[in-house]
Amino acid sequence: MTTTSTPRSVAVGKFPTSVPALLKFAQAFASGLTDNANFPDSAPIVASINTAYTALNTAETAAKARTQGAVAARNVEKGNLLTALHAGKSYVQGKADANPAQGQAIIESSSLTVRKTAIRQKAVFAAKPGAVSGSVDLTAKVVARRSSYEWDWSADGGKTWTTLPSTLQAKTTVPNLPVGTIASFRFRPVTKAGEGDWSQIVTLLIK
Repeated sequence: MTTTSTPRSVAVGKFPTSVPALLKFAQAFASGLTDNANFPDSAPIVASINTAYTALNTAETAAKARTQGAVAARNVEKGNLLTALHAGKSYVQGKADANPAQGQAIIESSSLTVRKTAIRQKAVFAAKPGAVSGSVDLTAKVVARRSSYEWDWSADGGKTWTTLPSTLQAKTTVPNLPVGTIASFRFRPVTKAGEGDWSQIVTLLIK
């Protein structure tokens, strides 16, 4: 039976840095949590955000009026609101994690956004018997115009690996392997950015 796992939806945790933008964000976040069926027990979180919002809004007005000591007090209230927002984000993330299939919708219903994740795919890799007994032809996917390829093989299912000669092409032939062995192979590309990830392992009965 094949099982499919649902990717985890992650709420973006980066909040605005300017006070006006932060206040606007907090207001939208509190509104998104209020009377939302996805967050039936959000009242304490909303109350905490609203209290911190009101305090920062008042402190920001005093800071704009250049009241003595107001800037320092404003910064303290800004920190308090950020703390409340982080707590709210953690709360939303918990609800999303409890229902992965609806995770993205749950997060977005709170007015938060979902982090975009890059899907990293293992390189395409294949092994087939070579023209000569005991040899194997390995072929990988070309990853860049200027790249080299490192190759390994294993006779014990990948517990230990033997390094093969590197190539400038995405293919190589491995000679003189013991006939009757189930051999495992892997490769990784090397580009100007550095070494890539090892590929998936492929196995082949050596003939």
